[in-house]
Amino acid sequence: MSLNKVYINNTSSFLPNEAVSNDEMETYLGMINNNPSKSRGIVLRNNGIKQRYYALTKAGKPTHSNAEMTALAVRALFNNDASRLKDIPLLSCGTSSPDQMMPSHGVMTHGWLPEIEAAEVVSPSGVCCAGMHAFKYAYLAIKAADVTEAIATGSERFSASLVSTVFEEEAHKLSDLKEDPYIGFEKEFLRWMLSDGAAAFLMSDKPNETGISLAVDWIDGISYANELDACMYMGCEKQADGSLKSYLDFTQEELISKSVLSIKQDVKLLSKNIVLQGGRKLKEIFDKRQLDINEVDYFLPHMSSDFFRSKIFNELIVKGIGIPYEKWFFNLATVGNVGASSVYLMVDELFHSGKLKKGNKILLLVPESSRFSYMYAMLTVC
Repeated sequence: MSLNKVYINNTSSFLPNEAVSNDEMETYLGMINNNPSKSRGIVLRNNGIKQRYYALTKAGKPTHSNAEMTALAVRALFNNDASRLKDIPLLSCGTSSPDQMMPSHGVMTHGWLPEIEAAEVVSPSGVCCAGMHAFKYAYLAIKAADVTEAIATGSERFSASLVSTVFEEEAHKLSDLKEDPYIGFEKEFLRWMLSDGAAAFLMSDKPNETGISLAVDWIDGISYANELDACMYMGCEKQADGSLKSYLDFTQEELISKSVLSIKQDVKLLSKNIVLQGGRKLKEIFDKRQLDINEVDYFLPHMSSDFFRSKIFNELIVKGIGIPYEKWFFNLATVGNVGASSVYLMVDELFHSGKLKKGNKILLLVPESSRFSYMYAMLTVC
């Protein structure tokens, strides 16, 4: 049985509202216990993000759901021509911040796109790799000739869990105990790192007749959860032995007073492992597939922070697969860290930039710190 080739024939994105500068962040997210953040300036100096987007008003009220933003990105694939949606047989939607636990993010997105008639819908979960898992599901479905066309998406609405009201009860409790009313760095750190948005790929078993397409050469992934503890987590608390205590095992009062539903990150574990493990697998892929790093024209690494740029650069040199900075393409500074959507947003900007030439090879790298998972892909412009 011969396998189909798979192509990305169009890309699109949706970023809600106006860009939010560093100085405006607390206007949207609010101050915890009426105190300006102690860590905001430090985090922003390191992460290199200059602006980002929130699905919020300046009063901190929501303007879009995750599913709605995803649907708007999908519509943009067709310049809002709803008639083109009718025959899409597969919708594959990845996110780490669904609007609810049930129903799934994918079917809620489908609900915003009624022009897509009865179709298969999948909803990979996780964190940053969720968008790549959605991409791979669509890729494999087309490759196996199960469908001839599919839409894959990556999206996030992190802002709902970053607003000050999520942390107010914990801050008040600390004040009542005469302790420092500032919440722990592992919780506040991510308030200045994450933002909202959605993006989409239109995929097919045939390339565009005019213009460019991106042939998907391969997509590989790995998890090191067998070796490493959880690093980024939500809806739980990390215990002294490294295990996670589920939100289901807290009282209703504890869920609020301990900010259990906030996103947290073990920064020390992150710094020690995220780059090292990502380089380890990429080296294995290049050796296994007998790839030549010199043939890569564009390198699109998803980075949560510019802090990691030089570390990734140096680690790849150590592994013998160094990529000069002039081949790097990323938009962290202008769109922020949008988790599962970030790699889609990079591909979308590059796809429509006018820079790509037929034959160019594009290497994607997506790390996920939740428990150290990674996804990689190679695309060829055709």
